[in-house]
Amino acid sequence: MVKNHRKKLAVLAATVMLTSSLPAAAFAESATTPAVSAVSATGDAAASGGSAEVPVDVKVSKEKAESLARQLVSIPKEYKLQGASLSADMLAGGKRSAWSLDFVYKVNNKTKGSIYVGLNADNGQLLNYSTYLDNPNAKPTYPLKVEREAAQKIAYAFLSNVAPTYKDQVKFNPEYGAQQLPPLTGEVRHTLRFDRIVNDIPYVDNYIQLDVDSEGHVLSYSLQWDDTITFPKAEAKLTADEAKKNLIEQAKPELKYIIPYNGQGPRKPVLSYDMGAFAIDAVTGKEVQNGYINPDMVSETPLADKPLGEAPAAVNLTEEQAKKAVLAAFPLPANAVFNSSSYYENTDDSTGETTANWRLDWELKNGKDSVGSASASINSRTGVISSFYSYQYNGQAVNAKPAVSYEQAEAKAVEAVKKQLPWIADELYLVKRDKSQYDPDKVQYIDSYYFNFVHKINGATAEYDNVNVSIDANTGELRNYDASINPYKYPATSPKVITPAQAIDKWMTYYRTELTYYLVPNYVYQGQPIPVEKYRTLLAAGELKASELDTNTTAQLIYRLVPRQLDESIFLDAQSGDWKSRESGDVTQLEKPKATDIDGHWAQRQLELMVAYKALDVKDGKVRPNEIVTRGELIKMLVLAMNSGRSPILYEGAADTATSASFDDVGSKNQYYVYVESALQQNLIDIGDGSFNPDGKVDREEMAELIVRALGYNSLAGYENLFNINFKDAGKMDKKGQAAIVVGLKIMTLQNGNFLPAKQVSRAEASVAFFRFLQTRAELQEAPLRN
Repeated sequence: MVKNHRKKLAVLAATVMLTSSLPAAAFAESATTPAVSAVSATGDAAASGGSAEVPVDVKVSKEKAESLARQLVSIPKEYKLQGASLSADMLAGGKRSAWSLDFVYKVNNKTKGSIYVGLNADNGQLLNYSTYLDNPNAKPTYPLKVEREAAQKIAYAFLSNVAPTYKDQVKFNPEYGAQQLPPLTGEVRHTLRFDRIVNDIPYVDNYIQLDVDSEGHVLSYSLQWDDTITFPKAEAKLTADEAKKNLIEQAKPELKYIIPYNGQGPRKPVLSYDMGAFAIDAVTGKEVQNGYINPDMVSETPLADKPLGEAPAAVNLTEEQAKKAVLAAFPLPANAVFNSSSYYENTDDSTGETTANWRLDWELKNGKDSVGSASASINSRTGVISSFYSYQYNGQAVNAKPAVSYEQAEAKAVEAVKKQLPWIADELYLVKRDKSQYDPDKVQYIDSYYFNFVHKINGATAEYDNVNVSIDANTGELRNYDASINPYKYPATSPKVITPAQAIDKWMTYYRTELTYYLVPNYVYQGQPIPVEKYRTLLAAGELKASELDTNTTAQLIYRLVPRQLDESIFLDAQSGDWKSRESGDVTQLEKPKATDIDGHWAQRQLELMVAYKALDVKDGKVRPNEIVTRGELIKMLVLAMNSGRSPILYEGAADTATSASFDDVGSKNQYYVYVESALQQNLIDIGDGSFNPDGKVDREEMAELIVRALGYNSLAGYENLFNINFKDAGKMDKKGQAAIVVGLKIMTLQNGNFLPAKQVSRAEASVAFFRFLQTRAELQEAPLRN
């Protein structure tokens, strides 16, 4: 497939079909979303006024490609071809030539728009399309004019027009690109994918993908397709139930300690059960190997059966002390000359703790010549060395065999780690590697051996810790040492967790089983098929000859696990068996909450929006629309609306107690803490007397002020003489300007000419007000002044 090296974000101006629905010029004017500029293709004499012929041998000439491009996507005549390039893409059974064409539209020598088109140079098929238009006056509307279902029809009509031979070979993929949460902004791109169907089975690596915006414009088009693949018909394949049984039997859930991204309070490890997606052969049921490291590669025994020393005590190293500590741990050659040092401190926002480190550098000299370097980082508060690097060119011949064997290097690496991290030697495990990649009889030159170690606490991997070591294959010296061990506290014994079988059952509710094809490369060497492992060894050894190696690709039928499309990253708590949010650490669920008491309600759509973003809670399936909204709920609605639905991130260092929070009644463990603190930071609320009263009820006047603050008009509201305030009950109000703004913008309404400032707001009324706030915010977006 042609690759647009500076890939454009698409902004195609069309509604359903470019070639028939509107005049060509109209499409250029209707495109709205700015994009990254496309690659400047190779220079083209014809495009710049010359007449040189392009010296390439393809069925579709450059001139024909330009003509086809202008026909297929109705490129306006004012768009001139600025660049054209020809490239070849490797397919499973050969190669394909493709044209990349860049068209630009300039006004006063300034680029106002550009269109990129990729075409098959053998048959003229449209492969890629995207466009950019500099239109600062365009702005999206909210709610969306075109929702995903309508965008799907627009996309299918477009691909039927530009790729009619493929339209009956694809099927819409409802999962791909689906937004799990309704949008809170009109700037939405519907990403739609149509998978290739072969033998009634989706081949998900071949597809047609399009982007359609909320105005109904096709923004981009991409045909990812390989017609040279041979697909097998596996009549004896496993049934879906048999495949699921095999997947369950081969699943390997792994205990891991993780850190939630933005959990409230100090960062703290949480024990989880992780189970990555994998695939099995659809005929044999055996696991398909993907080449990644899996738990089976980790040694079953730690480096030691007990700690080999005490954890480091508190110190405060000077530069000289730090230097002595590094040289005692990793001796340097006599030609090492100390070069420089630096000291730095850093406060971890997540813990509030300050770390201090020395960075030390040496130069390795041969007379006046520099022949290498060395460096180290050491924690000045603990004396723990976190990294060390040393390299000196030794003039080793390229074809010489290493003086140090793999086993000898492994022993040196293990010994170094035990020496540097003795207090956790019983928690460090060596990752086992395929030793054939270091076979001196097959590999032409071995410079270093590389080793990795994982940190396990009572059998659970700390995914955020790692230790890496490299050993010089000729001198046996430690060349590189890097250790990241976080100082978290763990339970002395393994906590009670759910069983692996229970973990698998939970994960199988997260994954779905999909039957699809998987491409497998085949290698033939000297007339004989060879496995991929041998191919890699021969390649590394430099023994492969182009004339002796033949490659082809076949499709293998597999069953694979496919994760759910969720609006948040989740993990499985190993102790409780609950699904929890990776972001907050809070309990969550795979299924979206759904309220049963709002069907047919006058504010159903707006309430569903608030429920989807968890601004309103659902208890026993009910959202209770007529209950009075609380201050905490209202602030959460407002902050989510202003943040496009994302939870706010506080950068000030998480608090552990309520006393360090801004309000004495909204501590760091309160469900509204991050929203209230964010609202305070954005000047949406004031500190007042230090109490927020999150469970307090909200009246209409307070809600009006919050909305006006969010719009940025609160200072303007103080000039009451600017507004026509004719509320019957204006005399009862303190915030007349704010009320006038929200009524004038139709965010809130009057009742018989009264604003009713003291009337408490229901959850339904608050949901409607914030939906209208989103609409108004989109309408009030102002285009920048232009020169």
